[in-house]
Amino acid sequence: MSAVKPLVGHSYRHEFCFSQDTVRLFAQVTGDINPIHLDLEYASTTPFKSPIMHGFLSGSVFSKVFGNIYPGEGTIYLKQEMIFNRPMFVDVNYLAEFKIVALDNQKCTLDIECRIVDADGKVCLEGKAILKNKRVFE
Repeated sequence: MSAVKPLVGHSYRHEFCFSQDTVRLFAQVTGDINPIHLDLEYASTTPFKSPIMHGFLSGSVFSKVFGNIYPGEGTIYLKQEMIFNRPMFVDVNYLAEFKIVALDNQKCTLDIECRIVDADGKVCLEGKAILKNKRVFE
């Protein structure tokens, strides 16, 4: 994104998938060992019928994209809102979608709507991020 000045309405999409091993690692790092994420037998007794991913693991794809791809290097998170609409599952392909909705050239900030959709286009997670990145405004 550094080669092109950011514009309101500009968008980016990123496909991703998380494995059960990633869920286990996330549980170790965070200490969130809720069996709904880790125990197949326990999860089979819930309305979801199988383990679901941690919500914040699902949303971590936003951090990956913002810090490495869009807008990329130099990005500082100022705020992230997330609404968890649907459970997300391991070994399922998802699409993260991003759209610039506001810019502040003086503060070098971008407001970006972000969401994750499943293969049927159903919104699993949605929110808004406010980011600072002087590099994209140069």
